[in-house]
Amino acid sequence: MVLLGAPGSGKGTQGEKLAAHFGIPKVSTGDALRAAVAAGTDLGRKAKRAMDAGQLVDNEIVIGIVEERLAQPDAAKGFILDGFPRNTAQAQVLDAMLVRLGQPAIDKAVHLQVDDEEIIKRLLDRAHKEGRADDKEDVIRKRIRVYNDETHPLLDYYRAQNKLVAVPGVGAVDEIFQRILRVLKH
Repeated sequence: MVLLGAPGSGKGTQGEKLAAHFGIPKVSTGDALRAAVAAGTDLGRKAKRAMDAGQLVDNEIVIGIVEERLAQPDAAKGFILDGFPRNTAQAQVLDAMLVRLGQPAIDKAVHLQVDDEEIIKRLLDRAHKEGRADDKEDVIRKRIRVYNDETHPLLDYYRAQNKLVAVPGVGAVDEIFQRILRVLKH
């Protein structure tokens, strides 16, 4: 399963709940990239420059992180991707990667729909609570623009494969989770 939505749409929260519910790992490229940044690795330094500027991290860095993770034994039964793919090219690479790894194809792409102003409010609140330097208003607005320009076409990619399900991402966390479970049953 792939979780789609703008930064701050709730992919991380819902991904954790879905992973626990289905007993499969949630693979978050954001978490993996932040860990590399915190560790000060070469990959982390490259990622930090892009993240601080509100840009997407290079495809090859993200793809390497994802492939390494999906090759691990706990992902053999399934997985939830949060933050990857970010564009149609990455989705095509993911499809080929899954074949190469002997994994089944993506079954569903869940799009958490949240309007831009709600996203900005959520991310500013998170920045205040967590002290995240990448969540300043100008950077947030740029991340939303980048998402809309580069990631949004993924909706069409998965819609064309009849894999896209859309869920309103506003309301109580458990209410959103129940909406996701309902659409996954169909």
